[in-house]
Amino acid sequence: MSGPNIILVVFDTLRKDCIGTYGAPPWGPVHTPNLDRFAQEAVTFTRAYPESLPTLPARRALYTGERVYPFENGDIRLKGDFVGALGWGPIPENQDTVAELLHAQGYRTGLVSDLYHQFKPSKNFWRGFDQWMFLRGQETDPYRSGPEPSREEIDRWLAPEIQAISTRGVPFIRQALKNQYGRDKEEDYTNARVLIEASRWLEQNQDAEQFFLVAESFDPHEPWFVPEQYRRMYQEEDSREMVVSPYVAADRIPADLLRRAQANYSGLVTMCDRWFGHLMETVRTLGLLDNTAIIVMSDHGHAIGDNNFIGKRGYPSHPASMDTVLMVRHPQQLGAGVVSDHLVQHTDIAAQILELGGVDAPSLHGRPFFQAAADGASGHRDHVTVGWSTAVTVIDDGWWMNAKADGNGVFLYDLTADDPFAANMADGHGDIVAAMYETALQDAGGSMPDLLLRLAAETEDAPGCSALAPRI
Repeated sequence: MSGPNIILVVFDTLRKDCIGTYGAPPWGPVHTPNLDRFAQEAVTFTRAYPESLPTLPARRALYTGERVYPFENGDIRLKGDFVGALGWGPIPENQDTVAELLHAQGYRTGLVSDLYHQFKPSKNFWRGFDQWMFLRGQETDPYRSGPEPSREEIDRWLAPEIQAISTRGVPFIRQALKNQYGRDKEEDYTNARVLIEASRWLEQNQDAEQFFLVAESFDPHEPWFVPEQYRRMYQEEDSREMVVSPYVAADRIPADLLRRAQANYSGLVTMCDRWFGHLMETVRTLGLLDNTAIIVMSDHGHAIGDNNFIGKRGYPSHPASMDTVLMVRHPQQLGAGVVSDHLVQHTDIAAQILELGGVDAPSLHGRPFFQAAADGASGHRDHVTVGWSTAVTVIDDGWWMNAKADGNGVFLYDLTADDPFAANMADGHGDIVAAMYETALQDAGGSMPDLLLRLAAETEDAPGCSALAPRI
């Protein structure tokens, strides 16, 4: 066995522009010293995108290297879960996972995660891991059944204006608050627990000849509960609380609540960075830096006022949700400090991990990408296609096209413009729209499934995770 150890760290809903090395969000810079330091030793990718979205479809692509779009038989309704989106089901039994393939290669494999969607009844995202740890209590995980929060507690964390526009807001915040009971210190929060337990796994498995460790942090996904000291880094003054997204136009949200949401989110990103630093210090202390490849990424972002929206959505799509973090540190620091504009998708990350581990998997949708980026050579993609329920987005060097699966309702943005998303250019560029939609069809295997076409025709153009999913 000759491959390096591999650590994959995934932060759910981590906006690319909230990492200092990438820039800053519209509301101001976010403090991420540990991730910025990591970027100096890594290749940083500026055009990394999901293959499909949201949470579980993204994990299916990442964990297998296989396409999930165009969601064949994608309306999976299983007991114990809601239908979060097309493709929300478990990993298909006929697809190997990265963990399974590395395990067969002799790697010891571990998963530490608080992403409760992975562990719901009928899910199987822990396949191939010698040890997997589910840390309870995120979002509406039925972690605690009581005591019930008081009306005053609910009103504190969910303002009356948000209750008025959110059909699921009160049930959501009620369970989320119950799950918060007992979090008296910073180390009780689940992003800290994930990275502490991941560090402990490294300490406990020092006898492994090779290992593959996945640390999945659901933070900074909402609800944006964060210790006060982190929030005060971005908003000193007291304000009403805002820890959820009602998935509506941002101009429907009072300015004080929108500002509080941005401050809470920024604080949570900084907290994730602090505990990522703990993990990296453990790697250094154990002497693993020189024989361990480390990949840091996000599955998607989240709009908090961008483009007059709060939430995430696939239609109309926007960089706030679609742009993702991707930084790869090689054990020998190949390409350290390089910033690459190669187009990369989540399936490529799976392929890259397998190549590092010495696994030959030529049939995957993904392809390894790191060496070309580190060497300054050309990337292997000229476009990416991102599926999200009834919508599809195609991105190349010049254009960003977003449409319903049936080709209607097109948004076309000129990526070479000073403000690319200020104007929809679809009406004046029918030839480009036709060519990019044809690309979407080809990446779907030549045609769209009947399910997608039917839902695209029947479903209102409501934003959010999915036309099928209940939203707060």
